[in-house]
Amino acid sequence: MTTRADSSQQITPPDDHTTVVDSTSTHSVSPPAPSTPWGLSRISLHKPLMWLALSMVVLSIVSIIGLVVDPRITLGAPLWAKPLKFALSIALYSLTLSWLIGMLTRHSRLAWWLGSISVTFLAAEMVVIVGAAGFGSTSHFNVSTPFATTLWSTMAISIVIVWAAAVLIAVLLWRYTIADPARALAIKAGVVIGLIGMGLAFLMTSPNAEQLNDFQGIAGAHAVGVPDGGEGLPFLGWSTVGGDLRIPHFVGMHALQLLPLSALGLELLAQRLAPLRSSLVRRRIVLTLVALYAGITALLTAQALSGQSIVRPDATVTSIATTLFIAASAAIALIVARAPTTTPPTSQ
Repeated sequence: MTTRADSSQQITPPDDHTTVVDSTSTHSVSPPAPSTPWGLSRISLHKPLMWLALSMVVLSIVSIIGLVVDPRITLGAPLWAKPLKFALSIALYSLTLSWLIGMLTRHSRLAWWLGSISVTFLAAEMVVIVGAAGFGSTSHFNVSTPFATTLWSTMAISIVIVWAAAVLIAVLLWRYTIADPARALAIKAGVVIGLIGMGLAFLMTSPNAEQLNDFQGIAGAHAVGVPDGGEGLPFLGWSTVGGDLRIPHFVGMHALQLLPLSALGLELLAQRLAPLRSSLVRRRIVLTLVALYAGITALLTAQALSGQSIVRPDATVTSIATTLFIAASAAIALIVARAPTTTPPTSQ
């Protein structure tokens, strides 16, 4: 058991399922205050999620080798492209979730179990994806045989459980107090938008009209307005001729990483730019970025559902996107311009 103490309380991780790395003991400078939630002085990580992330890195390497040595194609894409994309995505998600769970000092045991449940069912999903690739078949939406239907049902149930666990972790995070308001907003808004992005995957699971009229053993699709497997962006495979729900799913889900990173970036810039030394100024900027991110995610969702390609936006989509970026840029410029030139030190 590892114990972390500060001036006000003693915090004990649930047990040895949590890995603690202390980077301050080798430095002569004064460490940051123990309340720093970025873990710059102390990093608490959920061990099963870290092992999952490591295994996904290994699987990514295996998938890259598969791309080189196995020329098979499924739905117009290299057979091993899907395992590679999912391995990279799950590795990033596992690292992020491990860090978020490590932040929690209340209900830490519940959070640990939720993280471990996520590990179990994310691993189950990857077993199906890799197994299908190994047999030269598709995993998603495949109900062509009773066995394929069972595998697809297993994946669907797994992702619902992973999403539900993420919702509960989000509730715990929203109840957790983070001293810095900019950090708090970035983390909590990132979790909410990330959950919405993950939930957009459910839009892909219903059979479309073409599949119902001419059933070929596939129920559900990424693309809208065109069949899956047509022309797409390199590696990502996102349709360049129709709508693709994977785009808002991807963008929304990765708010989990991008919004907290934006707050961290503002803190690093504050070392050089005086207006950013105020946590309230940083919070206003983060709020603007949250609104921009949510607006872009909503716009991409509407674009995909309308059957419009990401590379061929119409005038309406282009105008809305341009307005969002100009408004956000103007708001940030105004926030910085109105910031006090000198600020008292803020609590970190």
